[in-house]
Amino acid sequence: MDINNLIEQYGYLTLLFGSLAEGETVTLLGGVAAHQGLLRYPLVVLVVALGGMIGDQVLYLVGRRFGTRALGRFSRKQKQITRAQALIQRHPAWFVIGTRFMYGFRIIGPLLIGASHIPPKLFLPLNILGALVWATLFTTLGYLGGQVIEPWLHRLDHHLKHLVWVLLAVGIVLLLRWLWRKRSSRED
Repeated sequence: MDINNLIEQYGYLTLLFGSLAEGETVTLLGGVAAHQGLLRYPLVVLVVALGGMIGDQVLYLVGRRFGTRALGRFSRKQKQITRAQALIQRHPAWFVIGTRFMYGFRIIGPLLIGASHIPPKLFLPLNILGALVWATLFTTLGYLGGQVIEPWLHRLDHHLKHLVWVLLAVGIVLLLRWLWRKRSSRED
């Protein structure tokens, strides 16, 4: 099992799914993979932006459809929700673009925007712009950081093979133990 081949084969798909909701870590790793030449930088940016945009678009539509009922699930953040709703009313464009960068608002932000009845014709282009800015920023950070962590990644590949064998052995032992207990309980 070569981790580089896995990244080359499934990297873009992993980036797409990883960036649907909370994708900073996945995006940074995509930048590192682009630095190493395993993935292409422009495609990493586009795939990550697409995943982030789709995720936020879905949450926006849920917020538009279910509004306050959806927000009721976040009762512990009511103070932040009230402040965010005021910000949306004053600066809707900046809030749509900036919600990706607000800690703790990556999921709830698009729900709030949808519940605030910001029109889709305003949300969609701002969502695309925000996703492209966000994807470019975090992919670039990963790309630049790739030089720093590249030596560590080569050691990780070697240790990962050992880890897989250890996990496989532990899994087999646990499976045998479970089968033994199951058999013993039937005999009693």
